Amino acid sequence: MPPFQDILEVILLQNYNTRLVVLSTTMLGIAAGLIGSFLLLRKRSLMGDALSHATLPGVAIAFAVMVSLGGTGKSLPGLLLGATLSGVAGILTMLLIRNTTRLRDDVAMGFVLSVFFGVGVASLQMVQSLPGASAAGLESFIYGKTASMVQSDFLLIAIVAGVASLISLALLKEFLLLCFDDAYASAQGWPTLALDILLLGLVTAVTVIGLQSVGLILVIAFLITPATAARFWTQRLLPMLLLSAVIGGISGWLGASISALTPNLPAGAVIVLVAATLFLISMLFAPERGVFPRIFRHARLRKKVDRQHFLRAAYEVLESTADGEKVANVPFDLSRLLDKRTWTPHQLKQILRTARREDHIESTGPGKILLSEPGFGEAARVTRNHRLWETYLINYADIAPSHVDRDADLVEHILGAELVHELEKYLDDPHLSPPVPPSPHPLADA
Repeated sequence: MPPFQDILEVILLQNYNTRLVVLSTTMLGIAAGLIGSFLLLRKRSLMGDALSHATLPGVAIAFAVMVSLGGTGKSLPGLLLGATLSGVAGILTMLLIRNTTRLRDDVAMGFVLSVFFGVGVASLQMVQSLPGASAAGLESFIYGKTASMVQSDFLLIAIVAGVASLISLALLKEFLLLCFDDAYASAQGWPTLALDILLLGLVTAVTVIGLQSVGLILVIAFLITPATAARFWTQRLLPMLLLSAVIGGISGWLGASISALTPNLPAGAVIVLVAATLFLISMLFAPERGVFPRIFRHARLRKKVDRQHFLRAAYEVLESTADGEKVANVPFDLSRLLDKRTWTPHQLKQILRTARREDHIESTGPGKILLSEPGFGEAARVTRNHRLWETYLINYADIAPSHVDRDADLVEHILGAELVHELEKYLDDPHLSPPVPPSPHPLADA
């Protein structure tokens, strides 16, 4: 555990180098979160990976060009310019393959990723043999070397990340239309190809400035993981963009801080691990689409369905024992419920336990059951709603009465009271005037 003084120094950004690294990775994470959201919605998650690998030949070629011009070849702006040009070449190659052939996007991205990365690795080996040149340190673009950042790197990342973020927000409406329905956008006269190229250009810019911090292998995680994590929390675009930027910024800030406190841990890998941890938390616990909340919602829905099936089965049993039109709430045998539904005795016991806890039944003699007053009213309401749906499906959806019971079951448990009132107005049938209309088909046992 690092000393408290070191932790406080990192949190307060008192160290100059730590301040540069933390602020740089935080701004990069915010920009990557915004741009990565559009990539995710565009269903091009592999695009960032292909572009990051496509930048490697540009780094090696830029080094060779600068050495041939009499320099050392280690100028970061020159290397990033070469990476940018190589990334743009990768974009153009992908667009060329996609627009001139019948191959899919994933084929084009896989081709660019493998071929450009292979050329880059071969080029790095070649430049190491150049006379009077030292290619040591170029491999840092593969794995990232955040600790070597200087003020010029910080200014470059701040400018590029800021401009990319502003452009993505300024063209939010256009990018939104492009992501969700590019065919409709093209039919409406929007320049979809130009917007697509601009979006890929922003991805290239964020990828290139991310080479110094996380490296070309891990930059894809910085682009996609925050956006994917944010997707679990909301169904709306604007909150998703905000959350993605926040998750990206937190990943950069926390990962760089942990790396600063533990010198043996590379910052790029720690940043990606922090982002992956936030993704895992979002996947498991996000209330909108998380795994555990979804399991709980399904369990609640299952209990609601079982409760409604129990009450409807009980009401139908009481209907079959009624002397006149009016259904009376009287005790009846539990075995009648097993005849109505395909429940096992163990399942019925669990359902009865829940019904007793919700005050829907009263205790009676052995093998007997009696609905409580609120339980009988709820049973009448559930049965009436089910038969409204059956009547609607028979009259307007042309479903046979012998099959309508199961079809009504598919919708009645997830639709609210407002839709039931709409059904009542829409049907406007005098036969529906009783509190519980008769079943539109003969009732049968399970």
